[in-house]
Amino acid sequence: MTQVGVGVGILVLRDGQVLLGRRRGSHGAGTWSAPGGRLEYGESIEECARRELLEETGLTLGECERGPYTSDVFDEVKHQYLTVFVLARHTLGQPATLEPDKCDGWQWFDWQALPQPLFAPLHSLRATGFDPSATCANSVSSK
Repeated sequence: MTQVGVGVGILVLRDGQVLLGRRRGSHGAGTWSAPGGRLEYGESIEECARRELLEETGLTLGECERGPYTSDVFDEVKHQYLTVFVLARHTLGQPATLEPDKCDGWQWFDWQALPQPLFAPLHSLRATGFDPSATCANSVSSK
């Protein structure tokens, strides 16, 4: 059975870096990804971003903005996802690995030097030339 879904990826930005974790136990295992997940019925993009970020990292999302989107096919699981990215420059707390069965841990990376391999939506986003630091002159540090 094939499925089409909507995912939300959260680009947490601090001090010119983005937060990524290596995926475990799901499609894309072994690839590096931003926090995120599936949009639930009746949920807004921002509500999903807040929920997923808190569940996965313990970070509290403040003001955020919608970014670009990608469309990716995952043949191995017969799914296609439209992933809407959210730019999160205002977060509180330090990232923790709250779902160790789904993520090896969180690390900060320069956008221009991301680890490989990247999870398909993040790879597709990079291929467009998108640069989150170019959309805002300064990122906000943790409080």
